[in-house]
Amino acid sequence: MDSFIERLVVKKKTGKDYLIIVGVILGSLVVLWLLGYLVQLVKFLQPFLLLFFAGIIYFSYLIITGRNVEYEYIFTNGDLDIDMIVAQRKRKRIFSANCKDFDIVAKLKGGYNDRRISGVNKRIEAISSINSDNVYFLTLVYKGEKTAVLFEPDERILKSLKTYIPRKVEADNINI
Repeated sequence: MDSFIERLVVKKKTGKDYLIIVGVILGSLVVLWLLGYLVQLVKFLQPFLLLFFAGIIYFSYLIITGRNVEYEYIFTNGDLDIDMIVAQRKRKRIFSANCKDFDIVAKLKGGYNDRRISGVNKRIEAISSINSDNVYFLTLVYKGEKTAVLFEPDERILKSLKTYIPRKVEADNINI
């Protein structure tokens, strides 16, 4: 039986994201003002003024929209792939493994302080927010290192995982 399930999770912006956005806007305004002042002093730069302004605005736009992150989970016949999509223009695979390699799949309780992942040094976070109600984790040896992957599966993905690895999935609310 072939199974193919996709799920898209949008990462919520944090205070750090908003600080970066405000910093980029303020920094761009200061640079634009200084550039306008400099061009008035150095007359031969005046023909390039519009080009400089456009470049600064474009790079500010790239940085600001680069804070829009989505995660796509793709579960195909026992393989879980997680892609990170930045600003709907750049995709990068951040995790790919077969579910048979997982040690455990369980709901995260207590956030980063959950005792089951506290000893794991490498973490891959593909979640909207650590405070979300539906955060699960899985542990495995990934690329030679003990790794915890935080993700937000829906019921379809959990059912499929329970079908492939029933003893390793701790999900009480899933009925097969």
